[in-house]
Amino acid sequence: MIEPRLPPPAVSSLGELRASNWVSEPVKREMRRNLLGRIAAGRPIVDGVLGYDDTVLPSLEDAVIAGHDFILLGERGQAKSRIIRSLVGLLDEWVPAIAGSEINDDPYAPVSRHARDLVAEHGDDTPISWVHRSQRYGEKLATPDTSIADIIGEVDPIKVAEGRYLSDELTIHYGLVPRTNRGIFAINELPDLAERIQVGLLDVLEERDVQIRGHKVRLPLDVLLVASANPEDYTNRGRIITPLKDRFGARVRTHYPEDVVTEMTIVRQEARPIEGIGIRVEVPEFMAEIVARVSQLARRNARVSQRSGVSVRLSVANYETLAAASVRRAIRHGENEAVPRVSDLDALWSSTLGKLEIESLEEGEDDEIVQKLILGAILQTFRDRVPAEGLGNVVGGFEDGGIVHTGPDLPSAGYLAALEQIPALRAPAAAAAGSESPGVLASAIELILEGLHLSKRLNKESAGARATYRTRS
Repeated sequence: MIEPRLPPPAVSSLGELRASNWVSEPVKREMRRNLLGRIAAGRPIVDGVLGYDDTVLPSLEDAVIAGHDFILLGERGQAKSRIIRSLVGLLDEWVPAIAGSEINDDPYAPVSRHARDLVAEHGDDTPISWVHRSQRYGEKLATPDTSIADIIGEVDPIKVAEGRYLSDELTIHYGLVPRTNRGIFAINELPDLAERIQVGLLDVLEERDVQIRGHKVRLPLDVLLVASANPEDYTNRGRIITPLKDRFGARVRTHYPEDVVTEMTIVRQEARPIEGIGIRVEVPEFMAEIVARVSQLARRNARVSQRSGVSVRLSVANYETLAAASVRRAIRHGENEAVPRVSDLDALWSSTLGKLEIESLEEGEDDEIVQKLILGAILQTFRDRVPAEGLGNVVGGFEDGGIVHTGPDLPSAGYLAALEQIPALRAPAAAAAGSESPGVLASAIELILEGLHLSKRLNKESAGARATYRTRS
């Protein structure tokens, strides 16, 4: 395993730094060294990103090992920003810089006028400060109003007012890219950056010099450039200038979770728990699966815009909304346990409609699509989670005149009546629940009844939130 370097103790001057045998290296080589250490230790390049082990992460590792700038292509909600920000973990925890430098000047190869003058004046007595890796990361969301001043720099009027001449390089206030020298600079949604700003960015990264208000400044910056973009903007509309596009050595394509299990795992990892209310919140696996399947089905629905994508944030928001609906119901019934049920899924309209773009302008069609997504998710989950054996006896119990009422107006204990009326319901409900909790059992009963209805084996009559299940004959 390659051990990360630690800052030498009590090093505060250039002479002490030289005596400590500290060796300077480019940021890309530094990141490569630390990545190889991670690989040797069996650790992933980034932590907390799921579903990319065999697809995205290998390409990402190749890009870093090769020393390439790269761009992440993917629709919204595919963890692009999280991946980019996690790359900071590949930097050494501390690196030395010339004290007071705005651009983290390498003590052995200073770039800025300030640092060069300081070294020329003090030599080995030049003061050194240590920069934490969190300060070596810069990020900018590309917007049409982004300026050269934001990215590269501008003449600082305050410094001019203090008596410096406009021709003095020290009047320059550096922008984000120079301030990220010896670090990682990320641009989110790169195609939204105006072409003239893209040209300026290319100049500072490729040509190593820039012009700021008449100043021609040589800036041999040491920066890893990472960007993100929507695939459609990057490939079809041609909104990135060709020279800048050619600057990226690797293009890494992200994607949504490829299976329900991965989506469920991400949701449970990202969802904010409802705590400190005196009620235990438990979301059964089958209800979490329904939430994940809604997103999975939406990504295959021809009437949902796939250009905009269906973010994993939809699953997370729906999971949190579903839990909130169960808490609201539990409070009303004075219960100390909140467990989401199928009848709580009506709450998902509010968290779903704002995250889907429907390919239709007809009024009310968005509600219809959301309903079909939810019902499709319930049916698939029912078929996967509830064994077919024994369901015939459940349907037969209704043929003898059994009727079951469900809805958020019923407490969990109220579902015991369903088991008394339809005794055959007890075994499949207990198997689906996997728990003796009254709340989970009630949720499993609703899943089975709604699944049998959607399978056209039971009739369902709805009146508001209340539902009544009976035989179809």
